[in-house]
Amino acid sequence: MILVTRLDGSKYYINPEMILTIECTPDSVITLKNNVKFVVRDNAEEIVKRFIEYQQKIHMPFTERD
Repeated sequence: MILVTRLDGSKYYINPEMILTIECTPDSVITLKNNVKFVVRDNAEEIVKRFIEYQQKIHMPFTERD
């Protein structure tokens, strides 16, 4: 799961495996594979960075994890 921030400042986690697209508008619009959309404060580059970190953690051997 990755943390994102809604426009009102509240934070929530989404499953990055469900992300289909991220639109770069003044805010970022995340569209999930089920066509649900979320508008968040986080920029697309930060969301992609979090997704990559998530992927690295889940594919890391258990003995190397924090």
